[in-house]
Amino acid sequence: MEKKITLTDLDDNHKLKERLAPKASLILKVNYITSFCSLIFCCICLFVLDIKIVIPWVFLAFGILNLINIALYYYHKNIRLTYNIVSMLTLTGASIITLYSGGINSPFIFVLALVVVAGYVATKSYGSLYLNLNLLIIVLIYSQSITDFTFVSNVIPEKSRDIFALLSVLFSVYLIGGVFGKNLLNAHNTLYKTKSQLEAKINEKETLLKEVHHRVKNNLQTVSSLLSMQSRNVENADTKLLFKSSQNRVISMAMVHEMLYMREDISKIEYKSYVQELAEYLVRSIKGTSSNITLDIDIPDVKLNIDTAIPLGLLINEAITNALKYGIVDDNQGVIFIRLRKDNDGQFILNIGDTGIGYAESMNYKTTKSLGLKLIHNLARQLRGSIIRDITKKGTHYIVKFREIREQIPTMA
Repeated sequence: MEKKITLTDLDDNHKLKERLAPKASLILKVNYITSFCSLIFCCICLFVLDIKIVIPWVFLAFGILNLINIALYYYHKNIRLTYNIVSMLTLTGASIITLYSGGINSPFIFVLALVVVAGYVATKSYGSLYLNLNLLIIVLIYSQSITDFTFVSNVIPEKSRDIFALLSVLFSVYLIGGVFGKNLLNAHNTLYKTKSQLEAKINEKETLLKEVHHRVKNNLQTVSSLLSMQSRNVENADTKLLFKSSQNRVISMAMVHEMLYMREDISKIEYKSYVQELAEYLVRSIKGTSSNITLDIDIPDVKLNIDTAIPLGLLINEAITNALKYGIVDDNQGVIFIRLRKDNDGQFILNIGDTGIGYAESMNYKTTKSLGLKLIHNLARQLRGSIIRDITKKGTHYIVKFREIREQIPTMA
């Protein structure tokens, strides 16, 4: 089956390329320098130091093969493959040259450290891998030098060994300090500047988001005030009740935005305090300040994002409103229960109910004309969850199961 490529996949690939770009530039630059230095070293060995066996040809082979490796990178665009190829070439070439230039006493052995440095530049795992390989190679070179039987000998003429040693040390120091060190410092400075710029942009974004939430909350409160003013001109009690219900729904949404801009985390709200404030507001709004209503709220320290918090808040708003208007009538005493838990599968379970008179079992959201009951079931569907009525308890009780919504939810129909 053909794999479907999503925009998220493309975005992840783009971010990966951005992260690898500085490393790719550094690795390619080092490859170019080492290739040309190897070719120059080959010429010096042949024409200046009078080294004719093995060593110059290893330098020549490394320089040519590494240039081919660089050319292939522009075809496959895989910097890790390019890095691993040059690392293997370096390990092989440096080990051979070390063996033929004095073994464990060869100054060229320090070139092996280049592979380790490059490995840690690429990734921590590569650095650890090549560090262990280098340690093993050095031990093997040492063991070869202390045995009675040696299969290689120092091919550098006696008169050229000091110059070869000098060139080897200069080569190692130049690549480790002059190339890797300089470029790593530049990369560090660039990353530091980029980090500072990103932090500034994030702070600016958070400030703007808080301002947006603040303005949305103010606009919703304005809508609530308009509904309240309009209801004063209405004499019909049922119509007034409709205005009041609409006003409470607007307020429940405004509370979410208020909590978002008042807290540090602007992506999630502490749901326990939100439900507590919402429930207390509804009791005061419908029953007055001196009511006989007891709130039994049992919610852990859980945070929900705005896409989940708003529809869940509206559902709780409708359930409490129905309980206060139709369940616990007049000035009777009653208890409203709200319990939220999260199971082992990451699913939330909301138990909400009251000790009121309840309603007939035959009544459901499909047959009733009650907007509140219809909204409760529609909001549960908007949460992509399920809702059932618990008829074993006195009053009206619902069990709502849902998961936190990870993306923008559609508008409720």
